[in-house]
Amino acid sequence: MMPVVIARVSVEPLDLDAHLAAVDDAASGALTTFVGRVRDNDPDARTAVVALEYSAHPDAEQFLRRIAEQAIGDTGALVAVSHRIGRLEVGDAAVVIAVASGHRDAAFTVCREVIEQIKRELPVWKRQVESDGTTAWKGLGG
Repeated sequence: MMPVVIARVSVEPLDLDAHLAAVDDAASGALTTFVGRVRDNDPDARTAVVALEYSAHPDAEQFLRRIAEQAIGDTGALVAVSHRIGRLEVGDAAVVIAVASGHRDAAFTVCREVIEQIKRELPVWKRQVESDGTTAWKGLGG
């Protein structure tokens, strides 16, 4: 099995169960997940957040795969990671990560590193939409 079993940027809703199934491995005693969802608030927003509109660079999947590979390093972990683009409503999953490894420390560490690097390096941008119609572009990252 390849260490990065899913690295996808998609307009389709993200499926946590599919990510869990992708990293299912009898040799892995630990499984961690992260789901980043659209929330109804932001410290910079004047009114309630109603949606996020994500767009991505055409090479975003390659960046995502490289981020996962670097996070895995020599841990032997398996990673399934996806980032959604398009208009997402409050509660929708924007990022899903599943990590399986032989031990919990590696699973937690790899999962955290993947999301932190997504926030810093993935060429995905978001436009925040507020209930009063105000919009604001947020910087690089998920």
